[in-house]
Amino acid sequence: MKTLKQLLQAKHYGILSVTSDTKVFEALELMAKNNVGALLVIDAGKLVGIISERDYARKVILKGKSSLDTPVRDIMTDKPTCVAPSRSVEECMALMTEKRVRHLPVMEGDKLIGVVSIGDLVKETISAQEFTIKQLESYIHL
Repeated sequence: MKTLKQLLQAKHYGILSVTSDTKVFEALELMAKNNVGALLVIDAGKLVGIISERDYARKVILKGKSSLDTPVRDIMTDKPTCVAPSRSVEECMALMTEKRVRHLPVMEGDKLIGVVSIGDLVKETISAQEFTIKQLESYIHL
């Protein structure tokens, strides 16, 4: 199974982020435009949080706030669970299940190098299983 470093090298897009001062509505527009469910929150080059559609649903809509007036800092998760690039896809799936999160920032020391979603991990798992099945079928037909 691949490590996160290998998985990130195969991804074709960079890190999508906003600052903590960004209005929630702008963050939602960026998520919709890029078809993602979360954005990293970066201030002065440092990861300070993550904002997700779940944050919006639970901390804006259900609390009667306005996404036009509310800054991201008011609803973001300010201590996101981060992982090292050496972690395996399997380890990260287990961590996501345990922590009940759908996105993991990937940190190499203090440097943010990417983010993986549950979708990325499931896609990789399915790909690895399909490869194994093809190998087994090929072996059986010998």
